[in-house]
Amino acid sequence: MVRHTAFEVLYREYYVRVFGLCRRLLNFNEQAEDATQEVFMRAYRKFHKYDAERPFWQWIATIANNHCIDILRQRNRTDVLFGDETTELEELAAEDQPILEHLIAYEDADALNDAIAALPDKYRIPLVLAYFNDSSYDDIAEQLELSRSHVGVLLLRAKKHLRETINTPTPLTPPTAPPTTNEASHGGTP
Repeated sequence: MVRHTAFEVLYREYYVRVFGLCRRLLNFNEQAEDATQEVFMRAYRKFHKYDAERPFWQWIATIANNHCIDILRQRNRTDVLFGDETTELEELAAEDQPILEHLIAYEDADALNDAIAALPDKYRIPLVLAYFNDSSYDDIAEQLELSRSHVGVLLLRAKKHLRETINTPTPLTPPTAPPTTNEASHGGTP
């Protein structure tokens, strides 16, 4: 009974954070809700293994990361999700624009969230794990079964895509001038 009550308190406290992590990783609200429920079910079944000396967030976030990555792998089973490290390095080397570190501190949170959601999975997932879940490159590499340097390349490319998306001005259509009274009264001809 104590275990159930303690877990219920943790569920209420961490549900929103786990859902946010799942939503960022999976990019779909419905899948994120299902994943969040599954994460808490798995955590409840394994709650007896939880080390109370460790922060609960780290433990549940690890379960969420692993579950969402499994879902993404199933979703992309026919595609190579993260690509080839050599190809990524060559593409990155071909571009010589510096990476902007201020993206995370970007003032327009909605535009940043939209830009993150628009990233391809292979860039969004490492970015979310690194910047929103505070995972180290080594942890991300282990979870995604990639080399540490490949994780670094994917993060650089993710930031480059974000920079391009955020810095791309929205095309404005020039306003059309209303017809003058002279044009309007003569059928539009001067």
